[in-house]
Amino acid sequence: MSLSQYPGKIPILLLAAGSSSRMGQSKQLLPINGKPLLQKTIEELVAANTGDVIIVLGANAEAHKKVISHSPAYIIENDQWENGMGSSIKLGLEFIKDKIPEAAGVIISVCDQPYLNQSHIQAIVTTYLKSKKTIVASGYNNTTGVPALFDQSHFPALTQIEDKEGAKKVIHEHFSKVITVPFPLGAIDLDTKEDYDTFNQ
Repeated sequence: MSLSQYPGKIPILLLAAGSSSRMGQSKQLLPINGKPLLQKTIEELVAANTGDVIIVLGANAEAHKKVISHSPAYIIENDQWENGMGSSIKLGLEFIKDKIPEAAGVIISVCDQPYLNQSHIQAIVTTYLKSKKTIVASGYNNTTGVPALFDQSHFPALTQIEDKEGAKKVIHEHFSKVITVPFPLGAIDLDTKEDYDTFNQ
């Protein structure tokens, strides 16, 4: 079955609540090809057209809302963002269960991969539909990570992670159910000013 024939919905949960402490400024607002990284990322996720896009904001939420005010994505705020990424994942899943109960799964993504594009997201969903695997992760730097798709059968495990943990815990605990889609440029993330300077060169 191809993506265009698939009747289900696979919403995308974009985790963008962190304070970018290692960057020293909001990485979500860093200009990438003339657009704030947050805006560029959301545009790619919306264009992938796999389902609704849900953004979890936290630190600097008001400034971030301003750059995405015209986006069709849902925006939710995590006032416990300092507790860690797991708290944002759980908040996002609560929203999906409430507002999109027909969701067949969820794609969890982050806001520091400047090379993330719609075609990679679509490749993840196509692999999910063809492979019968219940987790489709991105492969880079000899590791598996996000963006990653989790079938709804993994929602209970995702809701039980600790606040400080991320989705990788569920990937590692269910490795026999994982297939990876190569995303070599996923290794490039913007965590520090040096990362950003290198990217711009």
